Amino acid sequence: MDLAMAEARAAAARGEVPVGAVIVRDGAVIARAGNRTLADRDPTAHAEILAIRAACAALGSERLPGCDLYVTLEPCPMCAGAIAFARIRRLYFGAADPKGGAVENGVRLYGDPTCHHRPEVYGGLQESASAELLRDFFRERR
Repeated sequence: MDLAMAEARAAAARGEVPVGAVIVRDGAVIARAGNRTLADRDPTAHAEILAIRAACAALGSERLPGCDLYVTLEPCPMCAGAIAFARIRRLYFGAADPKGGAVENGVRLYGDPTCHHRPEVYGGLQESASAELLRDFFRERR
């Protein structure tokens, strides 16, 4: 989670919403990314999506079985769907997102019977630090 926090801080330094993600398999980091929606002019360039793309490229596969994703913020519906389609084994996230989350809040995608794959979910890792980073980022912009 420390690496995901570092990616989130780097995203904030670039003026992006501070969210970072890291994908690990067998104890090794496969991919890491921070949000790049502004830099890439791409609304899908969330940290989770970028990390999934990089991990798939690194492993030469469209699926990531046996991989775990660490992300600083509860995934949105788009990212939660991508996590399911990628067959991520475990999802660890920091701060809950009552407005935009889709795991423990909002649509709760993995609780829907139509969801094809449900990762194990562990929320609240470094929750205070993740939430504080987001609060500080948005406070500075207001």
